[in-house]
Amino acid sequence: MDDGDRGLKLFNTMTRRKAALRPLDWRNGASDPKLRMYVCGPTVYDEAHIGNARPVIVFDVLFRLLRHLYGPAHVTYVRNITDVDDKINARAARDFPGLELNDAIRRVTERTADQFHRDVAALGCLAPSFEPRATEFVVPRGDGGPDMVSMIGSLIERGHAYEAAGEVLFSVRSMPDYGALSRRNLDDQQAGARVAVEAHKRDPADFVLWKLSDENEPGWPSPWGRGRPGWHIECSVMSEAYLGQTFDIHGGGLDLIFPHHENEIAQSRCAHGTHAMAEIWMHNGFLQVEGRKMSKSLGNFHTIREVLETDKVGGRSWPGEAVRLAMLKTHYREPIDFTAARLEEAVRELDRWERMAEGATSDAVIDDQFLDCLRDDLSVSGAIARTHELFDAGQAASALTGLRLIGIDPVRQAAIGADVERRIAARLDLLRARDFAAADQIRDELAAEGVLLKDGKDPATGERVTTWELRR
Repeated sequence: MDDGDRGLKLFNTMTRRKAALRPLDWRNGASDPKLRMYVCGPTVYDEAHIGNARPVIVFDVLFRLLRHLYGPAHVTYVRNITDVDDKINARAARDFPGLELNDAIRRVTERTADQFHRDVAALGCLAPSFEPRATEFVVPRGDGGPDMVSMIGSLIERGHAYEAAGEVLFSVRSMPDYGALSRRNLDDQQAGARVAVEAHKRDPADFVLWKLSDENEPGWPSPWGRGRPGWHIECSVMSEAYLGQTFDIHGGGLDLIFPHHENEIAQSRCAHGTHAMAEIWMHNGFLQVEGRKMSKSLGNFHTIREVLETDKVGGRSWPGEAVRLAMLKTHYREPIDFTAARLEEAVRELDRWERMAEGATSDAVIDDQFLDCLRDDLSVSGAIARTHELFDAGQAASALTGLRLIGIDPVRQAAIGADVERRIAARLDLLRARDFAAADQIRDELAAEGVLLKDGKDPATGERVTTWELRR
């Protein structure tokens, strides 16, 4: 019987060791097995910064590898959008003071989510299988699927949550092995606490599942009053909605281990009575910029868009493919120093590969050693080293096939140029005809493919001209 072992070993944060991936559906003999992965997505109150790009790129590589090993039809990847959060409320009130709060919130979240999609497309990332928004899962749904209010009610019924001072709180003491992911001991935390504990909490570590909303805050009806969910409950519900009560892989940044992922586990396991929320927990390492923690006060805080479209980093804008390569050359679990020198090195590497790949096809079988590196806990740096060996040995087709598996294509611009020019011409015709909606659709489709259009005027004739650049 096929147990789903494809030779892929991943480091599991829960066990602190590497282990073979054997997906649940294969082990259970499902007739149409799916490998199921969930990764925490953005909270859309502001543009994503370059640190946010790292998990998106890392888990995009894993998504691509899983599709290669199991077949695209057998992999489900869910990455959420958090569109209910107090930071969103504050940004909406600041940016759109003349609008009703709900309308202002919608403006902020739509604008920010759209920019995030443009950014990650420019970095060469595939769209996930599903991208749910938190606000779609707060109250009971017409399809009978999971929702936050119902999960909170289940936690109360099972003795894992309680209502106090207008909040519903999760009782960490109700879960004997709370803290297993982060290896935090509740008694040690309480003994070392130096902050005041809210009087209504039974334990300092108890966390909010539901809180009441003022008239000027967004809210939904619930048995505990009009309110809004806590942050952690959102991912517990959205992951269950698409992947079930227990699934194969849960990913995110190292900073999410505690409290977010720890609390997700507590909610999901206690609501369902399951042994695990996810079989494997994966976390990428931290990112700093030019040797220092990224901070607005230090002047080294950069959004993805700024890196791709402005001269804030190293005095120039950078191709998305170079940003992706610069990220991937460091193992995903290690800290990374994001520097202009690293980006320059990536550009030189891409240029060299483009020259060496001239005339090569891309239909070669993926090199076994290249694939073995990826199977070893996503050792992309090892795979890239193997790429150099393949190019040097005159096996450019095999090298290109491997690079494209991890979302890097040094000759893509030359290959797609004619098609882009044709679509730009069609868009210009639509603009002349004042069919702006159709013209915008072409622009948005190209942006989703990583092609950035720049409109300008011919200095001689004054007519509109459009240039393009590949932001992979």
